[in-house]
Amino acid sequence: MNYEDVMKLALERGFYFPSCEVYADAQAGFWEYGPSGVSLKNKFLELWRRELIRRDGMMEIDGSQIMSKSVFEASGHLGNFADPIIKCTKCKSTFRADRIIAEISKVEIPESADLSEFDNAILQNNIKCPKCKGDFESAKKFNMMFKVGIGPEEEEAYLRPETCQSIFVDFPRLYKTMRGKLPLGIAQVGKSFRNEISPRQSLLRLREFYQAEIEIFCNPTKLDDIEKFTEIENTIIRVQTDSEIVAMTCKKAVESGVVPNKFVAYYLAILTEFYEKTGIDVTKSRFRKLGDKEKAFYAQVAFDFEVETTIGWLELVACNYRSDYDLSSHAVKSKEKFEVMDNEDKVLPHVFEISMGIDRSLYTILEHSMIDDKEHERVVLSIRPYLAPVHVGVLSLIKKDGLKEKTDEIYLQLKRKYDAFLDHSGAIGRRYRRLDEIGAPFAVTIDYQSMEDNTVTIRKRDSMSQERIKISEIDSILARDTAFP
Repeated sequence: MNYEDVMKLALERGFYFPSCEVYADAQAGFWEYGPSGVSLKNKFLELWRRELIRRDGMMEIDGSQIMSKSVFEASGHLGNFADPIIKCTKCKSTFRADRIIAEISKVEIPESADLSEFDNAILQNNIKCPKCKGDFESAKKFNMMFKVGIGPEEEEAYLRPETCQSIFVDFPRLYKTMRGKLPLGIAQVGKSFRNEISPRQSLLRLREFYQAEIEIFCNPTKLDDIEKFTEIENTIIRVQTDSEIVAMTCKKAVESGVVPNKFVAYYLAILTEFYEKTGIDVTKSRFRKLGDKEKAFYAQVAFDFEVETTIGWLELVACNYRSDYDLSSHAVKSKEKFEVMDNEDKVLPHVFEISMGIDRSLYTILEHSMIDDKEHERVVLSIRPYLAPVHVGVLSLIKKDGLKEKTDEIYLQLKRKYDAFLDHSGAIGRRYRRLDEIGAPFAVTIDYQSMEDNTVTIRKRDSMSQERIKISEIDSILARDTAFP
């Protein structure tokens, strides 16, 4: 299944759709989640909390989406958070330089490259405006921050371009009041905002998007002194080395120098284990180490967790070793102290970041889970049962002779505990197909025999197998098969 198939499913089955789509002036890059999408997103985040936050004893906060100008002066975003753009001299259309060059000439230039590299590539490849064939002006930098005015005086502030800055500025208070101890992970889920030049492809590039961000504060002298490493030393991670992807254990990755230390390897491992449980095919994944011109301005070492899709490799998570860049910058700007005590040592912690794009992750789960079952003329979202937007469809064979009332009774018993969908109308085969498309792992059908012996037919999504069970057994089957691992 490809991008177009996922898009069709998303629109028809209530996963996501364009914001303000009834208006012609609706801006690109803003999408909304429907009921199926919200249910999937919430379950994805619950799995994230189970597999990363609780597993590692991290803290979670919920920070403000609007932050002061000083925060982003200290973080470097007002000076460095920019994309290269080029403008047509004739029609005045604006394009992102690295993308237009890649699309027309197939030349890949990192977005953080010097502006002269874009100008040279445009000249050497004779690249013209795709709209009017005009020439381009010299490349410029475009800052992607959304500026807002606070109060009647329009005091300058900004929508956050990433969720991590509130974690950094809150760190001294959190460490003190929550009796922190290094290494300490602090997480946040929420929306970030970036004024993208040309957002496209639905959830893959947005101006308003969800992030699940984790910042792990550590003592930089103890990056190989991590007892938990034994838990994951044999976990296989796939790392891009030069031109090939090599699958290796975390232990081997550290010993060979592919991953710099046990601390980083531990978090790459638990991230891989998490994505495996989402149903994404991790044999199509890689940790790609970024070069100096690719990595973010604050990163010393950076790995992108990327997954292969029908539209190419898609970055789902940025893994950055930010050293003490953020804490030292905020300490200087705010004139507050950010050092903490680690046993007897006074330390300005370093930070390793796991910055996850939720929207892109959900798209990839959908694509990797969709199956075109031509034999049975159906599309199946073969998603993990614990992530399914609907756990069970509750269906009456017909609506008369007391079957509707019996079906309603069973639905009422299930809906407080599971995501259940009640459906009385249409041919039973078509109702099964609709449930298959939203990934419901089970369908329960109430028929005439149900009225006689309190049994129902339970159908399994993937195998299409059906069996007769007692109504009293429905709960235990759903509890067993839809529970988080």
